[in-house]
Amino acid sequence: MSDAPAVVVVMGVSGSGKSVFGAALAASLGRGFLDADDLHPPANKARMAAGVPLDDADRWPWLDTVAETGSAAGDVVIACSALRRAYRDRLRLRLPAAVFVQLDVAVSELERRLAGRSHEFMPASLLTSQLDLLEPLERDERGVVLAIAPGRSIDAMVAEAGSALRDLSARTTVAPSVG
Repeated sequence: MSDAPAVVVVMGVSGSGKSVFGAALAASLGRGFLDADDLHPPANKARMAAGVPLDDADRWPWLDTVAETGSAAGDVVIACSALRRAYRDRLRLRLPAAVFVQLDVAVSELERRLAGRSHEFMPASLLTSQLDLLEPLERDERGVVLAIAPGRSIDAMVAEAGSALRDLSARTTVAPSVG
């Protein structure tokens, strides 16, 4: 077991690598992994598959389910978009000690990734709506911003995030760091 925070939420827009990075981070920390996409109700999935962005009324119940499931999981890494501060605040209601890892990826790289991928319910056409909604971590939120660049190995990024998370655990006053 690691000395990183018990609940880590890997956040970012579609195509940022939340699921792949989150699973690798969970394995390195000896934790369970939860992909919030798996918890979307069928109505949300159908809406997104049709190219319609979710609104807050769609997201609140889903975020509650993510937080409840994460709380029951114990030490866990959760991949969840958590795009707005209000969404992160909602998760913190049930996961008060949650720490966030924001995956920061250039728009051109996101577009490249999404062009080459097929997703069950998240078409590339929704990227713009997610970027418009994204509110980066604020200075008073416990978390780190991890720069994701083409060519960086997942192992190097996981090591960087693990180190930053251990540092966060050791501090009481936290501001995001930029990788």
